Amino acid sequence: MRRYLRVVVLCLACGFCSLLYAFSQLAVSLEEGAGGVGGKPQAAAASWLGGDGRGAGRGVGSSGSAAHHGRSDRCKEFSLCYWNPYWMLPSDVCGMNCFWEAAFRYGVKMQPIERVHLAVVACGERLEETVTMLKSALIFSIKPLQFHIFAEDQLHDSFKGILDSWSFLQTFNYSLYPITFPSENAAEWKKLFKPCASQRLFLPLILKEVDSLLYVDTDILFLRPVDDIWSLLKKFNSTQIAAMAPEHEEPRIGWYNRFARHPYYGKTGVNSGVMLMNMTRMRRKYFKNDMTTVRLRWGDILMPLLKKYKLNITWGDQDLLNIIFFHNPESLFVFPCQWNYRPDHCIYGSNCQEAEEEGIFILHGNRGVYHDDKQPAFRAIYEALRNENIHQKTSPVKKKNFFNHKHWDLKSQGNEQNLSVLLKMTASIPY
Repeated sequence: MRRYLRVVVLCLACGFCSLLYAFSQLAVSLEEGAGGVGGKPQAAAASWLGGDGRGAGRGVGSSGSAAHHGRSDRCKEFSLCYWNPYWMLPSDVCGMNCFWEAAFRYGVKMQPIERVHLAVVACGERLEETVTMLKSALIFSIKPLQFHIFAEDQLHDSFKGILDSWSFLQTFNYSLYPITFPSENAAEWKKLFKPCASQRLFLPLILKEVDSLLYVDTDILFLRPVDDIWSLLKKFNSTQIAAMAPEHEEPRIGWYNRFARHPYYGKTGVNSGVMLMNMTRMRRKYFKNDMTTVRLRWGDILMPLLKKYKLNITWGDQDLLNIIFFHNPESLFVFPCQWNYRPDHCIYGSNCQEAEEEGIFILHGNRGVYHDDKQPAFRAIYEALRNENIHQKTSPVKKKNFFNHKHWDLKSQGNEQNLSVLLKMTASIPY
């Protein structure tokens, strides 16, 4: 019985295939017999395509032209993607395009990969520091990076030459911008604190198409993926627009609480060397202030603040940010000091508890410690990254051993405290 069933199934299959072949031959013969018919469908196709010939001739090769001269002409008329596949094809439509057009029409749409936007402002002799910072970001990061580099005109060629030589990494893009301030007060903004430092205040107004941004000073080094601090954006509540670390953890050595002549955020103020921003919210928000009862937007509040406090501020744009968030504390997310670890955290003993427990995530070498002998551990980290050959692909194993403290004999310098700090740094490396 089973043998008879198998024979029946085989016969049915053969019959089905024969019918398919017969219908295909019939369709071909009908199509070839249509001759010069097809003027109306061609006109209809032109109205769909708007005259741009989208997809025309896709997949047609020289062999097809040689075999069927008439079919070559038809294939160049218009795309099949606008025809229902169950309709009979007009004579001026080339059937060989069906598979190509179906693939492009119904292909899965891939979501674009999120890029981390990183901004820095470089002026004067800050080229080497900035390049080293960018290198540290590339070595450890996971997601692709978009660098926004604001620099003086004379530095642009140097940045372009270096970054173009890294293009083989295919993990970043970059944009170079000139230093720009509002024209009516450009000179006043440029000389505020350090040259170009106040450029960061205007990033939400310049980078209008960027939703979120991580701004860092040139003397920053990443010891973890930039992705980690970027993920803090998801922890913002509905009112928070930016994130910074405290200026000090220990009030007894704090600067703002002892010397400031202007309002500042919290007990010890905040440090703007690492600043995470939701710039869409910053552009939309109306800020409370002590100059008028009317709330002002970001672009309207900066110059009045400078005019009111320019004789009372010491640290320039950072002081202005402290004043803004003093009046709008609900708008600031404060992250721990391990995301902005500075010499201040270890000069007078260790006073960054989070770094003691979990390690240092971002190193901030202010006070020029990368270039003198006051903090050997900071300088050692900087020089190791500066000298790293990024043209050699960095494997996870290499990353893991990159900051092996045995490579640096800090004990011989008689600085046990800095050796301890270095060990804390290396403990945070996630590879």
